[in-house]
Amino acid sequence: MGKFIYKCVDCGKEYDSSKIRYLCDSCAKENIPGKPPKGVLKIVYNYNSLNYSFDKLKKEHFVDLSPVNNPDSFPNLRIGQTPLYRIPSFEEKELPFELYLKDDSQNPTFSFKDRASAIVSAFAKEHRINTIITASTGNAGSSLAGICAANNQKAIVMVPENAPVAKLTQIIMYGAVIVPVQGNYDSAFDLSIMATEKFGIYNRNTAFNPLTIEGKKSVSFELFGQLNSNIPDTVFVPVGDGVIISGVFKGFEDLIMLGLIDKIPKIVAVQASGSDNLTRNLKTNEFQIKESKTVADSIAVDIPRNFFMAKHFLEIYNGETITVTDDEIISASVQLSKNTGIFTEPAAATAFAGFLKYRKEDKIIGKSKNIVLLTGSGLKDINAVKSTIKIPEAIKPDINDLMKLLKI
Repeated sequence: MGKFIYKCVDCGKEYDSSKIRYLCDSCAKENIPGKPPKGVLKIVYNYNSLNYSFDKLKKEHFVDLSPVNNPDSFPNLRIGQTPLYRIPSFEEKELPFELYLKDDSQNPTFSFKDRASAIVSAFAKEHRINTIITASTGNAGSSLAGICAANNQKAIVMVPENAPVAKLTQIIMYGAVIVPVQGNYDSAFDLSIMATEKFGIYNRNTAFNPLTIEGKKSVSFELFGQLNSNIPDTVFVPVGDGVIISGVFKGFEDLIMLGLIDKIPKIVAVQASGSDNLTRNLKTNEFQIKESKTVADSIAVDIPRNFFMAKHFLEIYNGETITVTDDEIISASVQLSKNTGIFTEPAAATAFAGFLKYRKEDKIIGKSKNIVLLTGSGLKDINAVKSTIKIPEAIKPDINDLMKLLKI
């Protein structure tokens, strides 16, 4: 078998790992433009050869559970290993359950996407590939740009023309080639695939390059380690195209395959109601697209490219779904900032809004351990919360004016 194989999540066809692969050859031929693609490949390891303890795998940076062979292939940045904060109280009230916030805004480019970019970059380095292309609404692009800058590689990033300026600034500052594309994320995605097919440029796109799932699953390993080799009861995950949640499932699935855990936590897919094309179609026979319109631009997706893998995981492991409005997302962002000191972008606040909604509906169980994945920094899109901010007018340098402002 070798270290791993690729397996199609739709038809089950297996491929060896002797060459770079993206989608299943058979299923890709049947894909229909404007619909989620079938044929996304899942990486399956030779688990029988991994009679390792979790501590040994952790010490060796989990390379035996990754497509990368040498830890030195990764860029010299701290990727992952992000803090897990226990929040004992909220809104000045002690919580009857355990709440933890996994703060991935502390990755090098301030988002969860660095986990995937690092794996893709390291794999490219081992295969002597120097240029990587991706499509992005901002986070994946700035992530690839930053990781490539640290690993002496070239990044080409295709973005929709309305991507937030803060994210575009990051991409340019990291020295990547930025290509604004008329239309939305799906337009940029399709063009990047065309570039890969025509020019052979290595492609990082999530739900196209199977390695991205392997990068994102590392958060599950970290949660297991940070909870002292225990698993949480519930994990709230923001969902757009379904790649992050698939990675979370895959990480816990790997731990099951190794015999380190015997069940997977309840994983909740949280989508913005204005961009619910994944969760809304889980029970339908014919996929229906609704144009995405949400303040959470990072998870605004018309065609969820990883729909079928996410659906597969949600069904076999009894995952749950919930949607939240833009008002709930912005409110969650404000509450989170004021009560914890963590300022997240709307996509990350979506997961917290889902947690708050679960709590309001009395779905949080007793002494349970609950994790909220916070996937990006609020500084990436400050326009989203502009309506909640009021900056006072400047006062004279006079103590009486200060007393009036402070209401003393």
